[in-house]
Amino acid sequence: MPQARVYFSDLRTSAKENLPSKLKRLMQEAGVEEVVAPRNLAAVKLHFGERGNTAFIRPVLIRAVVEELKDLGALPFLTDANTLYAGSRGNSVDHLRTAVENGFAYSVVNAPLIIADGLRGASFSRVRIDQEIVKTAFIARDIVEADMLVSVAHFKGHELSGFGGTIKNLGMGCAARRGKLDQHSDLSPKVKRKKCVGCGDCVEHCAQQAISLKDEKAVIDQKRCVGCGECILICPNSAIDVQWNADIPLFQKKMAEYTLAVLKGKEGKAFFLNFLTDISPACDCYGHSDAPIVPDIGVVASTDPVAIDQASVDLVNQQAGTEQSCLTRCTDKGEDKFRGVYPKIDWTIQLDHAEEIGIGRRGYELVTV
Repeated sequence: MPQARVYFSDLRTSAKENLPSKLKRLMQEAGVEEVVAPRNLAAVKLHFGERGNTAFIRPVLIRAVVEELKDLGALPFLTDANTLYAGSRGNSVDHLRTAVENGFAYSVVNAPLIIADGLRGASFSRVRIDQEIVKTAFIARDIVEADMLVSVAHFKGHELSGFGGTIKNLGMGCAARRGKLDQHSDLSPKVKRKKCVGCGDCVEHCAQQAISLKDEKAVIDQKRCVGCGECILICPNSAIDVQWNADIPLFQKKMAEYTLAVLKGKEGKAFFLNFLTDISPACDCYGHSDAPIVPDIGVVASTDPVAIDQASVDLVNQQAGTEQSCLTRCTDKGEDKFRGVYPKIDWTIQLDHAEEIGIGRRGYELVTV
């Protein structure tokens, strides 16, 4: 089987070519025109950043991606799905407000913002994949209905998957709230009794009638609960939370299988970018971003979601770790930076499983643009 091609651009610029222009050239060299057709509704999946986080991709660079898609005749929109936890992106109103505050206003990015799974994260499509673990995935509806998909991922560390790149941006990021809970937990949400005041809001909103009040406290019937996670968002006192019990190898395999579901029906209609900049040790879902673990590297592009993540890991590990970061081991060139931050996490699981189920290939040829 031939190796996939991953195209790489460093961050060097000149008076003749600035970074947005270089980014467009990278996309062209990587074959973006092959996945675009005129009037395609193009979902540009990215992470808008939690409020207080500063490591997310600069909006002005996202605008360059948008402009390239528009030049090819597509109708791009920026999108993400609501978070499982009740942070600053837990519903579409807060999510859009946070996105704009972080710089993703229309006047900057030149594209509309659409939260793909609806007001409260309950708008999803069931995608049947019949894989080892996931039989049916719950994917944000507007991602499924888009004609094509462009993943623009900020490459960084992650406490469950070792790193977060294209596979995480798709498998976790494109899942509706029910799909996110499916990947993170095998249990129903839990009620924190000390915070519960027995107001009954969760009881009224539960479509499955899985919540009742007992001794003036909410109780969840695990047999009735379908795992939509809406009660987490509804509770005015933050008394309901996820039971974060994900087994790490299982989590990574589920994430890969959800990526397969996201790409189902978009064969030949998906394009992937990883930004290897501000490579923070943890996810952009936190309300802060720690110092980068390696210097800025560049941007990679491909039509293979597995190869691009493998190439990104390799490029990071070729760097020496930055001194003023949380990285205290595996700091030399060639050492595994993500194992240095998370020594118990085997990040290869997501790539191996993704390759096994046919999403892409780990073997790649790096082409410098």
